[in-house]
Amino acid sequence: MGRDRDLSDIRIFSGSAHPALAHAICDYLGVPLQPTITSRFSNDNLYVHLGASVREQEVFLIQPLSPPVSDHLLELLMMLDIARSASARSIHAVIPYYSYGRSDKKDAPRISITGRLIADLLHTAGATHVITMTLHSPQVHGFFGVPTDDLTARSVLARHFQGRDLSGTTLVSPDIGHAKRAAEFAQMLGNLPMAAGNKTRYGDNVVRVEIIGEVRGHHAILMDDEIATGSSMIETVNQLREKGITEVSVVCTHGVFTAGALHKLAAVPEITEIVTTDTLPIPEEGRPPMLHVLSVAPLFGEAIRSNFMGLSLGDLFIDWTDSVKPVRTDH
Repeated sequence: MGRDRDLSDIRIFSGSAHPALAHAICDYLGVPLQPTITSRFSNDNLYVHLGASVREQEVFLIQPLSPPVSDHLLELLMMLDIARSASARSIHAVIPYYSYGRSDKKDAPRISITGRLIADLLHTAGATHVITMTLHSPQVHGFFGVPTDDLTARSVLARHFQGRDLSGTTLVSPDIGHAKRAAEFAQMLGNLPMAAGNKTRYGDNVVRVEIIGEVRGHHAILMDDEIATGSSMIETVNQLREKGITEVSVVCTHGVFTAGALHKLAAVPEITEIVTTDTLPIPEEGRPPMLHVLSVAPLFGEAIRSNFMGLSLGDLFIDWTDSVKPVRTDH
């Protein structure tokens, strides 16, 4: 695979989950987004048609597993199958948010490790490669039977805080299981002091958090991989309040924001800003003024370029902080 290949030779398609991100990735690369037709038959069966030839082409299919997850997953599987049946040379499933990564272990009898099941389905449907971002836990990467690039948005999120006076700031992870990622982010922001929450979950939106570590200053950056109902974040803020924290910046890669989470977070007096990325679509209507949505399109664009050109993504990770200029898509 030569490094002088013409990007016009690739075919990029989007499912219906997040066409805005797909357009942004294509704009970054300077290539067209190929048409996809999706509809339903009268019996509710899904119909998908890729509107351009993929024979002997490298195909990139962009589809986060956002709600409604089952519909978007089936659509992606059908797109993969179409590309395989149409003799694509290679088929890259670009999944900015892999929602089933949260199902990564058997913590109760007679349940499915669904993160592995979906990875198997993607392979069976035709994926020869997967590009995703910030998987819920490291073991999820091993579920995939094809080469998989797990990107990180840390450089984009860190830029949001560049130039600020972060003295008196503590980096806090609401889940001690994600403390390593938070520690890397704290280092990027100038070796901030760090604390973590020992979280016990009693249901999808009921949690208890005990803060471990020394909380210094009046400001906390509270970072997690994703926010769904917001219950973990709110409970952690409640605990930080008792330790003298008066201002909290809530940060995540994947802003799922179900069950009115955005408005619940915005209603907490200590939360002064919510920072996330556009791995999932967030409707413009109803966004609180404190919400900042940062684009990861350049990161996925560079990953696509590197895979197509046969370049090392290891080098890309090293250079991203200086070489990638992310696009902000604020309210």
